[in-house]
Amino acid sequence: MRVLVLGGDGFCGWPTALHLSARGWDVCIVDNLSRRNIDNELEVQSLTPIRTMGERIAAWREIGGKTIDFVNMTVGKEFDRLVALLNDWKPDSVVHFAEQRAAPYSMKSARHKLYTVDNNLNATNHLLAAIVESGRDIHLAHLGTMGVYGYTTAGLRIPEGYLKITVETDFGPTEQEILFPPNPGSIYHMTKTQDALLFQFYAKNDGVRITDLHQGIVWGAQTEETRQDERLINRFDYDGDYGTVLNRFLMQAAVGYPLTVHGTGGQTRAFIHIQDTVRCVELALKNPPKTGDRVKILNQMTESRRVRDLAAMIAGMTGAEVHNVPNPRQEADENELVVANDQFRELGLKPITLAEGLMQDVTEIARRYADRADLSKVPCVSTWNGKRAEAIKAPPAVAAPVAPVQARSA
Repeated sequence: MRVLVLGGDGFCGWPTALHLSARGWDVCIVDNLSRRNIDNELEVQSLTPIRTMGERIAAWREIGGKTIDFVNMTVGKEFDRLVALLNDWKPDSVVHFAEQRAAPYSMKSARHKLYTVDNNLNATNHLLAAIVESGRDIHLAHLGTMGVYGYTTAGLRIPEGYLKITVETDFGPTEQEILFPPNPGSIYHMTKTQDALLFQFYAKNDGVRITDLHQGIVWGAQTEETRQDERLINRFDYDGDYGTVLNRFLMQAAVGYPLTVHGTGGQTRAFIHIQDTVRCVELALKNPPKTGDRVKILNQMTESRRVRDLAAMIAGMTGAEVHNVPNPRQEADENELVVANDQFRELGLKPITLAEGLMQDVTEIARRYADRADLSKVPCVSTWNGKRAEAIKAPPAVAAPVAPVQARSA
């Protein structure tokens, strides 16, 4: 089987490309290396030293004995090249990671909002239009987000994409099934809700086979493949724009920086380990919808936790301090989140849940590369609006970093 991995140089894309290659897929990465350029813009680097794409691919050929192709292309700008690639490379599937993935980055300024909308929506529409233009029967698997549902308490178990409702009509009540109502909390999340509408149209109008993976917050640093050699190591973002909350907490604990909990910490989020991310993508590719089917939507998460509970768990493991700081986001202080993930379990996923051993693995990586950390980049300074900007200007509650602490059992 042949697969294009769009955005294959990124945090989820690179380990996915390796995972599929290791399992016999012919893989081609398509990426314009924009995430590396954003590192330059933000003046921060991955905590782990990531190699150039050429070095990464050469190392995989040496270690794994397999070849991964690479095409430097901007998916949402170079339509003719994309159509030609689909016709020349003849993929059975395309995995779409080629979007700006950080909510805080999307809210930094008007320019960042414009960039995120332009990049994400054009990438998705160009890809869908290119699949149709190619005339090929290609299965598209897209990495979406649980955030399309919003983070207010819904009062029900969030289904996998579709919601059964009863509508009152002139002829009495009738049942319908609709997309679960979106409630995006950032420009980034808004682009994902628009992706969902594009998918619905192209599936209905052109019969494109599409799987939309609504993923939780990813934690963990390494997969089975990336830990084989340091040259294959995955990104580890810890900064306030791109660092995911659990990885940030583990890194902060490893270097002796107080855990920064936004607001009350009552925000409940869905989580998934990076190893499960790549497994879920593989399961999705092996179980595509049929031509003419509606968009297949799966909730790609394994458990839900409150942020303050995560902080307490890590503090108990490491002895780290926990500091509550003003929340830069416009969101509810407290919410519940109950999510259905039945389809992946039925496909055979045995989820990795939060366990001290795996969290220790992340902590060890953070310790190993602690000298690469710029602690001035840890605070979240991208604010959702003027009111939130004023809130974070208040005297900081976070103390100066202290000496690194040693891990201990809970």
